Amino acid sequence: MRSSQAMDSALGDALRALIASDADSESKLPPGVGIDAATPIGGGSISRTLLVESGRRRCFVKLNDPGLLDMFVAEADGLQALAACPALRVPRVVGHGRAGGQAYLVLEHLRLQRLRDDEQVAAAGRSLAELHRISGPQYGWHRNNFIGSTPQLNAGQAGWPAFFATQRLQPQLALAAAGGYRGRLIAQGERLVENLADLFADHRPRPSLLHGDLWSGNAAIDEMGTLALFDPAVHFGDRECDLAMSELFGGFPEGFYAAYREAWPVPSGYAQRRTLYQLYHVLNHLHLFGSGYLRQAEAMIASLLAEIGH
Repeated sequence: MRSSQAMDSALGDALRALIASDADSESKLPPGVGIDAATPIGGGSISRTLLVESGRRRCFVKLNDPGLLDMFVAEADGLQALAACPALRVPRVVGHGRAGGQAYLVLEHLRLQRLRDDEQVAAAGRSLAELHRISGPQYGWHRNNFIGSTPQLNAGQAGWPAFFATQRLQPQLALAAAGGYRGRLIAQGERLVENLADLFADHRPRPSLLHGDLWSGNAAIDEMGTLALFDPAVHFGDRECDLAMSELFGGFPEGFYAAYREAWPVPSGYAQRRTLYQLYHVLNHLHLFGSGYLRQAEAMIASLLAEIGH
């Protein structure tokens, strides 16, 4: 086996057996074919990633500590949910498990490129609108999952403000307090939670299927020009959450948003709610990456409180 990083034999055996038994594969492996190459590749800050080649098969493999298998199980669950949208390309889940002292997730390897071509960018915006048209009975998800490496709570609720308060803002404020961030951030954050319903007086979104962590690093175009999504944190929620997150760290080309709005206009008041939805991710970055996000979080909370007169 060619590899620039040695692979534990137990892990190699487990991956070979999983790939060989993949019932949905169009490229069956004959008996005795092993792992030809396992090449480390970039693209992830949480897990180690490999391109694994076996016969004619190419798979994308994520590896992490064995105690983090549930993170991979949650990711597989989210990918399978996104795959229900025919307008998207989503890497097919081959399987997951533990072997050789590591947890692993094996996915179909996709050949991807960035969103650049104007026509493909517009088509991608329309595809996201199609994803959001998939609706659920309530806000939340059938299981908790992860936003980055942070546990994300998804207990179902009938009301969107209550869901966002209890399943999004309060857990992040608790993490901030546990991390030693006190004073203004927590006091004003709690006040925002108490008055959150004021931001939704005229906005009652349907529970749309969301990617949940939609930024440019988690989206691309496949070889057919179709929007490809991966690394999800899925749940049913306000579709504006995906739009807001996508604008937080650089965003997509403007043609993406124009095509989305043409396919499904965004309600008035989005600019205000965008700050709220982005706050969740800024607080998570505060938890994951430290105090460099503190001032931004405090300013966002202050802006939202000013908007609602508190």
